[in-house]
Amino acid sequence: MQIQKLEDNLGVILFDRSKQPVVPTEIGVQVIDQARLVLAEADNLNEIIHSFKKELSGTLKIGVIPTVAPYLLPKIILSFTSKYPKVQLLIWEFTTEQIVQKLKVGLLDCGIVSTPLDDKTLNELPLFYEPFALYASKDNPVLKRKSIVAENIEIKDLWLLNEGHCMRNQVLNLCSKKAELNKLKLFEYNTGSVETLKRMVDLNSGITILPELSLSDLSKEQLKRVRRFKDPVPAREISIITHRNFLKRSIITALEKEILDSLTDEMKASTKKEILEGFM
Repeated sequence: MQIQKLEDNLGVILFDRSKQPVVPTEIGVQVIDQARLVLAEADNLNEIIHSFKKELSGTLKIGVIPTVAPYLLPKIILSFTSKYPKVQLLIWEFTTEQIVQKLKVGLLDCGIVSTPLDDKTLNELPLFYEPFALYASKDNPVLKRKSIVAENIEIKDLWLLNEGHCMRNQVLNLCSKKAELNKLKLFEYNTGSVETLKRMVDLNSGITILPELSLSDLSKEQLKRVRRFKDPVPAREISIITHRNFLKRSIITALEKEILDSLTDEMKASTKKEILEGFM
């Protein structure tokens, strides 16, 4: 009834009710987009007021890529919510592409993703550089080496995330063997989970490339099957991204501090790394 009343007031049809499910009309899409901008500006007004009062409150809608979320979020959620009880965190796991899309239409306030993205509509706040390491099955000959370089990776043995995950592209860029992938692999398993990659290596054979934070869950025996890269160590840049018009700076600053405080000294250290790009 409220939508019908709004349509009467505006003198236009916002939704095409002849279709199932109901979809916005051409003008309806424009009105919805503008309404999102108005709501975002209302949030920004609240942010200005709260900043003046030096009080953190409100809602922060965060999108996090699946290769970061399970390893970073448990370290910060309890601490953050204890320090800032008036801030409500709403968190979803999405791919980088989904996070960027939702930021642009105001469905998310910020994202935690691998950068750089080279998108002028977004602001990037680098947090840390996360090294990659190789994880191998017990029988894999790569374990004879104490450390490795990219040339030691056999693409036919490699377990990968499925299409759409930036880490997949980063790993293939590291190997420089993207074109060989389909030719050499007789079996391909598609997954969006780093944990599944670990299990496939453990229960079958082969190798995978893991981000540093995911190594914290490995047992002592599993850690014996991790091999580090020689310098320059391949790594990914992890950043908080926001729309360029986003104004909840004080909450983002608090989130940034909480994340940095959760990292080990080794992760915080500035070492020689080769930053891999993977978002396409």
